[in-house]
Amino acid sequence: MEGEISNLRTPASGHVYCSLKDESSQIRAVLFRSGAVRMRFALQNGMHVIVRGRLTVYEPRGEYQILIEAVEPKGIGALQVAFDQLRVRLSAEGLFDPLRKKPLPRFPRIIGVVTSRDGAALKDILSVLGRRWPTLHILIAPVQVQGEPAAQQIAEALDLLNAQGLAEVIILGRGGGSLEDLWTFNEEVVVRAVAASRIPVVSAVGHETDMTLTDAAADLRAPTPSVAAEMVVPVFSEVVDNLADLTMRLERAMARHCSSEHRRLDSSSKGLSCIQFRVREKIQQVDDMTDCLIEKVRSGVLAESDRVRRTNRELDKLSPFVMVRRNLAMVPLLFKRLERQVYALAATRRRRIEATAARLNSLSPLAVLGRGYGLLTKMSDGSVVKRAQDVRIGEDIGVRLADGKLNCLVKSVLPEGTV
Repeated sequence: MEGEISNLRTPASGHVYCSLKDESSQIRAVLFRSGAVRMRFALQNGMHVIVRGRLTVYEPRGEYQILIEAVEPKGIGALQVAFDQLRVRLSAEGLFDPLRKKPLPRFPRIIGVVTSRDGAALKDILSVLGRRWPTLHILIAPVQVQGEPAAQQIAEALDLLNAQGLAEVIILGRGGGSLEDLWTFNEEVVVRAVAASRIPVVSAVGHETDMTLTDAAADLRAPTPSVAAEMVVPVFSEVVDNLADLTMRLERAMARHCSSEHRRLDSSSKGLSCIQFRVREKIQQVDDMTDCLIEKVRSGVLAESDRVRRTNRELDKLSPFVMVRRNLAMVPLLFKRLERQVYALAATRRRRIEATAARLNSLSPLAVLGRGYGLLTKMSDGSVVKRAQDVRIGEDIGVRLADGKLNCLVKSVLPEGTV
């Protein structure tokens, strides 16, 4: 059946559901997961395909549907569709970016070769490498280059060579063939292994007209395995000839340079005598200036020494130690003078205090009490009794005398003038 894909769905189960339609009709179609994983390309809406399968009825909806067993794009092969789809996807990831390409070593010592052990490509590579650089070391990683296990073997071989880290460049190749024969080098696992290689990879797959995704991911593409070997190493004899030629040119250049330097040295030697005379003259001038400088320094030192001595004498006169010693001699005289003045001032103050004490004593109540008088106070509140009317009969009073105190009881209160 031929038709255009529409309503394409791919749920988590992995089954593919779609509709096949033409200008006038459509029918549902199902591609189960077991068949979908074997497809080399992905179905897309709008793709025109030719399918082969069985017509069945989907009972829950009561509709006819086709169980797809095989599908091919119309007008283009399935491999070509898969090639284009994978190329677009990997290119979007940057695997074919020219900026990722690594340069090849100019004189590699160890080369890794990933190809079939029995293929003509290996013989061509070994023949060219042996002829161009006989002392080269070659690590061969034999793999299948066609068939189902080939892609995984190639990827593992590249990983192994990178893990060993001995090879400085890797040649990956095989002889020519159809698109189906070369399909291993379009497998995603191989392309990613080539792009991930830390060691530069030279792709030499098929003939010059053959183009694979491995060629796009490799650091360098060679049209054939033999050309790849030529690209990897130079011709030993040519390198030796070039070295001999460079050695000869270097010797000539060094001879010319030495001759030129000799002439320059001779020219400089002629002016050397003049320079020596000028140097001796300058040396004599330096000696004269040195003597003059020494004399000036000596005179300056002597003048400064005299000035320092004069200054020291002046400083000695103004020294605090001299002034202290001079003034210390006056301290005893001043102390005696101060002592006399203190004694005189103390006697004057003593006489003044005695006179004041005498006056105070004459005015003291105790002096009055000494003459026979007494001071009466109430025992109840301590107030002074000034008049006879201030006390009552039977009231306790205190009498303060010069040498003590009496507690008395009032028996009678007599008015003034009573005997």
